[in-house]
Amino acid sequence: MRCGTSVGANYRAASLAKSPADFVSKIKICEEEADEAIYWLELLIRAGEVEAARVIPLQNEAAELRNIMSASAITARKNVK
Repeated sequence: MRCGTSVGANYRAASLAKSPADFVSKIKICEEEADEAIYWLELLIRAGEVEAARVIPLQNEAAELRNIMSASAITARKNVK
């Protein structure tokens, strides 16, 4: 729950970044938190705590968010140069 909601909280912080470098740093945190959410969801499946069918859509959404954050960081770095 924490890493999933952390993506949104850190994205909000990125929108208030004080500089392009600060934005990239905060977006990279979003990317890491989305990846961590994927990890925890995988563990829940492996531990037999939830059925894979219920969690796979969440994993897919987290992966999409991770990819979006990664692309945003790449674009922001290019725009700084």
